[in-house]
Amino acid sequence: MGFPDLVGTAGTLGQGRYIQLFFKVNAGRVECMQFDSYGCGVTVAVCSVLTEMVEGRTRDECLRILPEDIAIALDGIPAHKMDCAHFAVVALSNAMQDWATDQGHPARDVTL
Repeated sequence: MGFPDLVGTAGTLGQGRYIQLFFKVNAGRVECMQFDSYGCGVTVAVCSVLTEMVEGRTRDECLRILPEDIAIALDGIPAHKMDCAHFAVVALSNAMQDWATDQGHPARDVTL
């Protein structure tokens, strides 16, 4: 993605699990989301399904996404891997912090 409007991060690169989400915003809605992730297969799957879940949503709708919603979208996540979904929601929340009501701001990294 060329120049994202929003960036949300969870974790620290090179120190275990790491997720970075990139958003394009148009007319107050997420136009698209891409991600970089470092971690297990469940982390990748969680981020992948999250790209589908946020498309077309407003900031407030994105903020209502819970780890349990991600697990349902994936037809379940093993209980000992639910922290992967939580981690993705943290990155999503970090990206949403700087989103104005109608427009995305230029990218700013907000880390955990």
